[in-house]
Amino acid sequence: MAASIKTTDELAKMRVAGRLAADVLEMIGPYVQPGVTTSKLDEICHKFMVDEQQCIPAPLDYHGFPKSICTSVNQVVCHGIPTDKKALKQGDIINIDITVIKDGYHGDTSQMFCVGDVASHAKRLMEVAQECLYLGIDKVKPGATLGDIGFVIQQHAAENYYSVVREYCGHGIGAVFHEDPQVLHYGKAGKGLVLEEGMTFTIEPMLNAGKRHVKLNRRDGWTVETTDGRLSAQWEHTLAVTATGVDVLTVRSDESFNGY
Repeated sequence: MAASIKTTDELAKMRVAGRLAADVLEMIGPYVQPGVTTSKLDEICHKFMVDEQQCIPAPLDYHGFPKSICTSVNQVVCHGIPTDKKALKQGDIINIDITVIKDGYHGDTSQMFCVGDVASHAKRLMEVAQECLYLGIDKVKPGATLGDIGFVIQQHAAENYYSVVREYCGHGIGAVFHEDPQVLHYGKAGKGLVLEEGMTFTIEPMLNAGKRHVKLNRRDGWTVETTDGRLSAQWEHTLAVTATGVDVLTVRSDESFNGY
């Protein structure tokens, strides 16, 4: 498994794309309310990306995906298709996944949102999933391995009695939306690809409240749900390996990465 090393110019473009993707998540947050449809959220994000940011929404028409963002509600693990058939309701949790293309380079990030008041067990799942992302990010530096990232994510999830989805993973990213390497959210410390300065990839752990098993909706060919119908949560950032550690390219204003 190979991984491309980005040039200084490529990294500069990816920082712009990453910041813009984060800006979309910050913009859409106030609209995530009971009664709104995921199709409306998609419409708002699309307009913002195209008209305000002059970006291309990467998911739109990607292998036939019909919308500009992914909206995964409750038991939907990933790749949920925005729809106007069912509005969000009080107590839902939703992952909004944003990928923009700016000057030919991708920025990819996702965030969990509460819809109104959410049960404590759902909030806990969301919090631990985010902690898993941050623990994975903390392992990124030259000389570390992808196995180091997967191990710490899997360990933290298990300590909190959650399971890690194995069928979907993080990925290399740059001028190509999905490229090598695959970034698994489980594994053995010290194993796998050794990280080098200039590598760029996503970490995006998906944690299930119940068992790790998932199923693909055969009708739409995209929506992935937990097999047991229990909740799932995911967070995602795009990262660059630096000489001394990691640069979080999609950091939001509500986040702080000490030393990054």
